[in-house]
Amino acid sequence: MRKLYSKGRLLVMNFGKKAIEAKNKQLTSSNRRIRSKLGVMSFRIFLVLFVAVISCGSYAALGIFNGIIDSAPGIDTINVTPQGYSTTIYDAKGRITQKLVGQNANRIYVTIDEIPKCVQDAFVAIEDERFWTHNGIDVRGIFRAAAIALQNRDLSQGASTITQQLIKNTVFDGGAETSNLEKIQRKIQEQYLAIQLEDRIDKDMILEYYLNTINLGQNTLGVQAASLRYFGKNVSDLNVSEAAVIAGITQNPSTYNPIAHPDNNREKRAIVLDYMKTQEYIDESEYAAALEDNVYERIAEYNESYSSSSSATSISSYFNDALFDQVMNDLKEELGYTETQAYNALYRGGLTIYSTQDPAIQKICDEVTQDPAYFPANSEFQLSYQLSVITPDGEEHNYNEQTLKAYFLKKEPGFDIYFTDKKLAKKYVKKYRKHIVKKNVTVTGENLNYIIQPQVSFVLMNQKNGKVLALVGGRGGKTASRTLNRATNSLRQPGSTFKVLSTYLPAFDTAGMTLATCEIDEKYYYPGTKVQVHNWNGNSYKGSVPLRQGIRDSMNIVTVKTLEKVTPKVAYDYLVNLGITTLVDNRVSEDGKVFSDIQLPMALGGLTDGVTNLELTAAYAAIANNGVYTEPSLYTKILDHDGNVLIDKTPVTRQVIKDSTAYLLINAMEDVITKGTGTLAKFSQIDMPAAGKTGTTSSDIDLWFEGFTPYYTAGIWGGWDLNKDQDNTTYHKVIWKTIMEKVHEKKKLKKKEFKMPDSIVEATICTDCGKRAISEICSSYDAAKNEYFAKDTIPSDYCTCHTVVKPKPTKKPKRVNTSTPIPNTPATPQDSLTNPGDGGTITNPVTNPDTTVPDTTVPAPDSAGIVTQ
Repeated sequence: MRKLYSKGRLLVMNFGKKAIEAKNKQLTSSNRRIRSKLGVMSFRIFLVLFVAVISCGSYAALGIFNGIIDSAPGIDTINVTPQGYSTTIYDAKGRITQKLVGQNANRIYVTIDEIPKCVQDAFVAIEDERFWTHNGIDVRGIFRAAAIALQNRDLSQGASTITQQLIKNTVFDGGAETSNLEKIQRKIQEQYLAIQLEDRIDKDMILEYYLNTINLGQNTLGVQAASLRYFGKNVSDLNVSEAAVIAGITQNPSTYNPIAHPDNNREKRAIVLDYMKTQEYIDESEYAAALEDNVYERIAEYNESYSSSSSATSISSYFNDALFDQVMNDLKEELGYTETQAYNALYRGGLTIYSTQDPAIQKICDEVTQDPAYFPANSEFQLSYQLSVITPDGEEHNYNEQTLKAYFLKKEPGFDIYFTDKKLAKKYVKKYRKHIVKKNVTVTGENLNYIIQPQVSFVLMNQKNGKVLALVGGRGGKTASRTLNRATNSLRQPGSTFKVLSTYLPAFDTAGMTLATCEIDEKYYYPGTKVQVHNWNGNSYKGSVPLRQGIRDSMNIVTVKTLEKVTPKVAYDYLVNLGITTLVDNRVSEDGKVFSDIQLPMALGGLTDGVTNLELTAAYAAIANNGVYTEPSLYTKILDHDGNVLIDKTPVTRQVIKDSTAYLLINAMEDVITKGTGTLAKFSQIDMPAAGKTGTTSSDIDLWFEGFTPYYTAGIWGGWDLNKDQDNTTYHKVIWKTIMEKVHEKKKLKKKEFKMPDSIVEATICTDCGKRAISEICSSYDAAKNEYFAKDTIPSDYCTCHTVVKPKPTKKPKRVNTSTPIPNTPATPQDSLTNPGDGGTITNPVTNPDTTVPDTTVPAPDSAGIVTQ
């Protein structure tokens, strides 16, 4: 007998003979055999079932796996090239003015040979150390990640190779799954596609695509965009330390952002450098030097300068707003893009756009138009307010400054939305908001702005090539991109600036009229109506005046009567040819009213909708350019992200009027500035000829000046956005003058005159009738003036309104001694000639101006002053 202990209990083992026999008997009994057979049979059944379950599970797993593989996109259908690039805008001096970044588009593509080896090595070291040897998947990495996932139930350890990450970013939208099952499915498909992809393209290309795809923080995608953002230099110029900084961002762009979290990035950079050393990409000395580099100080310094630069803001300028509209339109018109395609090309296509903006000129325009000293002292802020809410019943309601105004008018008669104090305006907004946003009302949107009034727009362009060099769409802070651009998108009544374009231009070009043609300034009604035409300065009339004076003094009645002879339809056709696209030919409203600009009020700028400053300025530029119209352009060239030319903006030009017509208008508009309605625009700081035309609408709501020098054409509009009367009606001319003087000084432009074409001749005419002057007779009435004409348009008739020399005023005789006789002075023939219009008699009438008569009475034709230029 043996005593044994098991787990603290005494076991007695009896090995005696009787005991052994009893044991044998027990083992060989029938019950025991049955139980044993049943046990073996059960085990065998269990084993069979287990094997069956495993087999079924394997088949099921295989089926699931095949299903995932089958649902993966085909290798021939995927595109792993990076999609979405930032568009870069350059000014005329080659400086970046803005980057347009759509969603997932702040990327600047660089080829692998432009990416230094230290950058490539840094990313490979930290992201995929076996990149150069595996076939697309890292088996060792997969087992490691699987072990971590089973142990920690964490699927974040991906073991993703660079090839897989490229596929994730380009094919699977960055892997934004919401469940673990979806993540597993995506991982399997990634691996499946990665193996195939590496059979299609080489490692260098895969790495190139990857380094242009990855998110590197600060809204940058790819190493070039990141290098420019953090260091202000191309990726090709990065050193080992800087390469490690960028590579360290990859795994968590927010946490490892070297601007927001430099300490985090410093720790990660050390890990990257250690990996590079361990994997023998750098040696010990390079490793030590990189660790010692104070790279974060450089990053901070550059970030400070970047943040204060124009490139840092996503708010586009008025010039760029207009530029984007033109680019979008040209992509559609010239390349056949849809609206969506044009938008995507602009914001995600990686275009390079070379604008016409001259930074020096733009700066001058901005400085002057933003200076309150040039505007009325009583400027006010217009309240701009938008509020959107959802009421408890689920209905959405929208409110704005006009509904606010209506609310307070009931409480305060005379209330308006203009304030001199922003704080007071804010109090009204707060009260109104409290009235709207009651219990259980949800605010879904709210916006509050204060817009300085009066506002302004300014356009300056080179009339020779149509390039818009500067553009201002408003004054005051610009709070968003694509806001109201008063230079290009705001339609305003052009007032008297339209007189030149609508009336005098076609009158000289096609209706046979000249600067000397006379029109009667008198009481006048629009034909067939009782609507009287008033001159801007009241109902005083000047009788017969030449059209030159009609332009100089901006005479309404003379202009309308001239257009009546030209006909509105002829004028309309000219205006369309001058690039005015906002005219209304024939429009029928819903209530049956018919609107058309082909009517006589067009002469005075009375239009259905109005015009834009840009188009009005471009029309005046055609006059300045000897009658050649050039479509205004805000860019010269557009390249795609591969550097191919998409659009080469060749100027679109056409001769819309004769060069003689252009010169006559220029010469007349010089008078506007020197002695007409535009004298406040006359230069005082520079010696440079200028021509232009003023424009004012009823109640001084719109103020215009359109003018030019031999170098530049510029147009200015001033007024209140909501059409308020203005007391100060001169500030816009001062602004135009100031900007043009500063621009010409800045560019150091030498004085030059407007060039007279060969088609112009000069003759002496009588300004009282428009016919050729009889020198001595017309001069006595101060009516003989030299005038310019297009060849073959000099009047053939001589003056008939003056037939005698005007008597000279009788001089009071000197007091003399009465003893001295006063001699009688016999009358000369000239003294006996009087003007029949004054009731005198004609003692020596001129019956034929071509008849040679003595020089003291009527000049011979050759002495009439005709000069061929």
